[in-house]
Amino acid sequence: MILKSFPEVPADPGVTRQVLSDSPELMVVAFRFNAEGAEGKLHNHPHVQSTYVESGRFAFTVAEETFEVSSGQSFVIPSNAVHGCRCLEPGTLIDTFAPRRDDFL
Repeated sequence: MILKSFPEVPADPGVTRQVLSDSPELMVVAFRFNAEGAEGKLHNHPHVQSTYVESGRFAFTVAEETFEVSSGQSFVIPSNAVHGCRCLEPGTLIDTFAPRRDDFL
């Protein structure tokens, strides 16, 4: 079946994660930040990641560079780059991963 439904699960405090779609080559995931100050802790992974800010405002750190993003902005995080974010205004990030993050299934 092409259309699947995935549950929303806790990620970090004040943050939920929901897989929206996946294939072995690509995965789309919504991260919902419910409160100012909620964090996506610094981490890295071998997947290339693209982040689109659906709503809200965030301070991101990617490979020791810190910048702010808000609704409508998008950027790419290279494979293995250490990255994380802090929510400045509650909202949702739509992340894509290539290949799929099997640890999210």
